[in-house]
Amino acid sequence: MALSIWEALAVFAAGIGAGTINTIVGSGTLITFPVLLAIGLPPITANVSNTLGLVSGSISGAIGYRRELRGQTRRILRLASTGLTGGLVGAILLLALPSDAFDAIVPVLVGLALLLVLFQPRIAAAVKRRREANGTQAHPDGGPVLLVGLFLASVYGGYFGAAQGVLYLSLMGLLLSESLQRINAVKNILAALVNGVAAIFFLFVADFDWTAVLLIAVGSTIGGQIGAKVGRRLKPAVLRGVIIAVGVVAIVQLLLR
Repeated sequence: MALSIWEALAVFAAGIGAGTINTIVGSGTLITFPVLLAIGLPPITANVSNTLGLVSGSISGAIGYRRELRGQTRRILRLASTGLTGGLVGAILLLALPSDAFDAIVPVLVGLALLLVLFQPRIAAAVKRRREANGTQAHPDGGPVLLVGLFLASVYGGYFGAAQGVLYLSLMGLLLSESLQRINAVKNILAALVNGVAAIFFLFVADFDWTAVLLIAVGSTIGGQIGAKVGRRLKPAVLRGVIIAVGVVAIVQLLLR
């Protein structure tokens, strides 16, 4: 569809905002998706165009966090196959299920994720004390529990993706013995993979708007670099607070949709 200059600027600006917030936390879809609906795209077309456009932003954010990715290659390769499979399943479900299929459960999932983020330091400390008492060690890659959780979060990511990053951060923050910044770097890789596999699928089977895709792609690429510069400077407590604040906004928007 033909966009006016103001509509094009709005989509581009939304792309920058989404790329920035996706790199720091996630939930950038909550910025771009309403804008695409506002310019007149049907919900499914808007969702598909949004997913395609945000791929470059996820890649940009992952590149910005490359320093925090050092030493995590094995972990990323292990988690990547789970994310790719879940993302493809989610993309298929988007075209197979009613558009409101996830509306009821998603706010609940995000709310639980926020509670895990909020209490993660206490839970992690308690788990560590229990392991020390039992003489056991944490699985370096989170074990089967993390794989199942990431698969389900990736299914949702391929389907819609709002607050997908919050789900990833809560799961990995609870099950991996890593700093929040290093976990955030892995989150950006997983988001890029999930968006990427969903985008490839959509290219062949779904309708999308190339103008919107390109505007979001350019904007989110810029935003990914901004988000990396800002996010990596945040102290753990501040980053945790940002995650919770964004998650609360996400829940409110999801409930009001």
